[in-house]
Amino acid sequence: MLLDRAWIAARIPHHGSMCLLDCVESWNAQRVRCVASSHRALDNPLRSHSRLAAACGFEYAAQAMAVHGALLANDGDPERSGFLASIRNAVLHVGRLDNIAADLIVEAELVSPDGNVVLYDFAVRAEDRMLLEGRAAVILDASMIEGNP
Repeated sequence: MLLDRAWIAARIPHHGSMCLLDCVESWNAQRVRCVASSHRALDNPLRSHSRLAAACGFEYAAQAMAVHGALLANDGDPERSGFLASIRNAVLHVGRLDNIAADLIVEAELVSPDGNVVLYDFAVRAEDRMLLEGRAAVILDASMIEGNP
């Protein structure tokens, strides 16, 4: 079964042009590898002043994490939406993404699947070139955190 853009858009909260990933290239219980070409699109919703800053790669990585969560979910499990709580150890190796000719390879590796908070290491590459990398904390089911209604 091909895990294409339509499959991704049906399983993450981002739709239309905000769904940035084209397909899932590979995955297992620990990691996911996705491909994206939307960084070159003139109508990319993250563009500002006709440019796509490298920091927008964090959104690509977050969507790959959401895809990984969808892939790990069992049929019948309640849908869990999460939000990106923090990014640490982030390194931007380039200033922008829109001038990268090759497709983006977006990888996320599950470091700590600790219940309601999960940690991922992530990287965005083009061919053999590292564009950005870091670690993200994602909070699932934010309503379950003490103090939230």
